[in-house]
Amino acid sequence: MNENEISLVIVRGAIEVHRTLGGPGLLESVYEEALTWELGQANLSVQRQVQLPIPYKGQVLATLLRIDLIVNKLVIVECKATSHYNTIFEAQTLTYLRLTGLKLGLVINFGERLVKDGVHRVVNGL
Repeated sequence: MNENEISLVIVRGAIEVHRTLGGPGLLESVYEEALTWELGQANLSVQRQVQLPIPYKGQVLATLLRIDLIVNKLVIVECKATSHYNTIFEAQTLTYLRLTGLKLGLVINFGERLVKDGVHRVVNGL
């Protein structure tokens, strides 16, 4: 499966999570856990709360990068649950993509009335 095919499964899973949990109003971690389960049911490999070292000028910083989900080692998913979406979330995800060398990220805001309106695709040379 390539990044685009994986992202389609992720979006479908996010819609199912949002619908099943009754829409917005829960903590981000709840949606993240439910999405992890949903993607596992779709036979995708999901790593949750992945901590990675951050290289800086030949050194490795003591503070680790924490990524919500990495799906099939190809797609980063950042889960949000806010009523006030900020484009800084996309910039953050692009930084994560650059630091990991991955090409596709999705910011999914479960705080939207319709989660399909809360899906933002971020690419790094895809």
